[in-house]
Amino acid sequence: MPVLTRLIPSPVVVDIRPGALDDLGCVLADERISQSGRLAIAVSGGSGARLRERVAPSLPGADWYEVGGGTIDDAVRLASDIKGGHYDAVVGLGGGKIIDCAKFAAARVGLPLVAVATNLAHDGLCSPVATLDNDAGRGSYGVPNPIAVVIDLNVIREAPVRFVRSGIGDAVSNISAVADWELAHRVNGEKIDGLAAAMARQAGEAVLRHPGGVGDDGFLQVLAEALVLTGIAMSVSGDSRPSSGACHEINHAFDLLHPKRAAAHGEQCGLGAAFAMYLRGAHEESAAMAEVLRRHGLPVLPEEIGFTVDEFVRVVEFAPETRPGRFTILEHLDLKTEQIKDVYADYVKAIGS
Repeated sequence: MPVLTRLIPSPVVVDIRPGALDDLGCVLADERISQSGRLAIAVSGGSGARLRERVAPSLPGADWYEVGGGTIDDAVRLASDIKGGHYDAVVGLGGGKIIDCAKFAAARVGLPLVAVATNLAHDGLCSPVATLDNDAGRGSYGVPNPIAVVIDLNVIREAPVRFVRSGIGDAVSNISAVADWELAHRVNGEKIDGLAAAMARQAGEAVLRHPGGVGDDGFLQVLAEALVLTGIAMSVSGDSRPSSGACHEINHAFDLLHPKRAAAHGEQCGLGAAFAMYLRGAHEESAAMAEVLRRHGLPVLPEEIGFTVDEFVRVVEFAPETRPGRFTILEHLDLKTEQIKDVYADYVKAIGS
């Protein structure tokens, strides 16, 4: 008998709206994630502490754990602290570092993870990956998807606007990443998961084509949904392919070559996506993407994040080394230094300076 359907790994509940944080306890009880209220809540010492004052009265059965940062040691320490606490779930309340630490700790002790995002900086809030710093630099660790995702748009608006801009760049870069996946299929026969590709591409297109701005609830809703869908797309495909192509290789190259000067993840991914679209000959799409990124205040030229043309050329040249085995437009073209310089000059003319 043929398999007619498949199960999609996804959260039991996704609650994105103004005021969602105030109803966290009720949502978890209604969805039978934690009817007892026994929760281990991981927060940062900064914004997390302020949110704790706000949320703690509605979660009297919860224990609170302050997480120092986003390292593997922090995550292991958190797992050790909550082990044996007889909790229903682990809640990561904060930005990407806190949520990734909570993801890893929850997986280590065998508890479900509730992701309560306080910013929209990137698509990791609902992904099956925890990105944590280690002695060798930074590593990605496979973990289960969050069982619930809660995003309070009122809290999102209180965060610095640069976090929203970073999320925009990360979401829009899906379009380039899926194009790289399709290229790998055409050239190398790499298998594409059509559902994962469709989810990631439509998430990116929704953000790209929305007329609103970073201060609009409607736009923030679409951006939050896009980031959640992207995380689910990665779960469906079993890897980061739906959202990571040349755009993310360029981002990783910035981070590795210039660790103390690198810009925000989404800023670098957005710039990398616009340039990668130009490389593959999609000049009109590249210009349109650059126009939208500019409208939201994101960089589309390396000079706008403090890098020279020569530094950017080196970043692009080095980028394929960051993901051995991944095939993108960068590996396909295999451009040398002078060729990258020439293409970059054409890219600048095409998008307008």
